[in-house]
Order: sequence, then structure tokens, then C-alpha cells
Amino acid sequence: MRPQKVLDKDIVANLVDVFRSKGYDGASLSDLAEKTGLKKASLYHRFPDGKQGMAVAVMNHLGKRAEKKVFSSLRDESISPVQRLANGLDNIRYIYTGGKDACILRAFSLGSGLELFGKQIESGMIEWVEAFKSLGKALGLSDTLAQQYAIKTLLEIQGSLVVTKGLNDLSIFDQTLKDIELRYLNK
Repeated sequence: MRPQKVLDKDIVANLVDVFRSKGYDGASLSDLAEKTGLKKASLYHRFPDGKQGMAVAVMNHLGKRAEKKVFSSLRDESISPVQRLANGLDNIRYIYTGGKDACILRAFSLGSGLELFGKQIESGMIEWVEAFKSLGKALGLSDTLAQQYAIKTLLEIQGSLVVTKGLNDLSIFDQTLKDIELRYLNK
């Protein structure tokens, strides 16, 4: 069997770029094919469910990445909660390239994407909240306050990504993460 010229991980990484920049509705098969370097037929061969299958592959890939980099850091009971917070925030900086990259949940929550991927979006957001809630409880917050902090943290991360992009100012994202750290440490 002949080896694939384009690796699956490279294809998914390129699909991420298109969906992040154009959203689900705005991403055409031509855009997706061009970015991956594949012909439309090759994309359909790898993703028989078409664009929707590509979007699911992207969400699964980024969900695993968030779990590996962020959620596991925030839940790592082998280190202090303060270090867990620092590691989690560093990994958030990493996965969003310091604020340069938009969140895929936002990209898929517009237009028909919300109808198609609503359950995955909800599940992803619940994961974010649960990971930060776990951290808050480890830092001594009550269950209610840990939940409130976690939701506020998710709102601030997502909002700062939008504002950072809109104002083309990466310092907004960085400052937001610093503010989140201060809130958790000064509880």
C-alpha cells in the first residue's frame, strides 16, 4: 500500500485553520480542499460525511488537545492547586497561541453550526467549567463559588479571545489570564 502524502494530523490541523477563520457555514469545500492540499474527492474519501464529518474530526481533535493540555493540568492532584492553576493558564496560552487563535466552539456556534454541533459545544463548555470548578474547590472555594468562578473564567477566556481579535491586541488575552490567576489566588 502506498503511504499517504498528507498525514491525517496535518489535514485536521489545516481544517482547524479554515473553520476557525470562516466558521462552519463560511467554510466551503473549495476552501477546505485548498488548505489541506487535497482534492475534494480525497477529502470525501477520508471524511465520508463531508464537511460535517470534517468539523466533527476537528472538534474531537481539539477536545482531546484541551483535555491533555488544560483539563488534565487543572485536575492534576499530584501537584499543588496553585501550580495546577499556573500550568492550566500556561497551557491555555499555548493552545490559543497567546490569543492569536479563536476558539473553535465560537466558530461552530454561529449559523447552522449550533444546530449541528450544539451537543458537542455544550459538552465542551461543561468540560471547561468542570475543570475550573475542580481547581476552585482544590483552592478552598465552596461548591457554589467554585461554580461561579468557573463560569466567569470561561466567559472571560472566550470574551477575551473575541476582543483580542477585534482590537488586534494580544495583551488583552494575556491580561485576562493574569486577572483570572489573581482572582483564584486572592479568593
